[in-house]
Amino acid sequence: MADSAEGKSKAENALIIKAELENLVNEIPELKKIEVGINHPDAPTRNYDVALYSEFYTMGDLDIYQQHPAHQQAAAYVKKVVIVRVAVDYEV
Repeated sequence: MADSAEGKSKAENALIIKAELENLVNEIPELKKIEVGINHPDAPTRNYDVALYSEFYTMGDLDIYQQHPAHQQAAAYVKKVVIVRVAVDYEV
């Protein structure tokens, strides 16, 4: 994540991302569970800044989530403040 973006610090942007993404559970029925973790300030600097964990009943529900306007809005903000993004979608 950028040290500053959109007129806010890295810490402020991390909190905004957390709030926006975690609120999606109230807007997208296909989203079973979502957690957003922010890297501890004393953790190693090579760690990522924010981690997202989400659960869906099916891969189809993941597709619906990704296309949902509320997710698209949150993702647009993430794209403005994040430098590198890494993702893994897997089934349990």
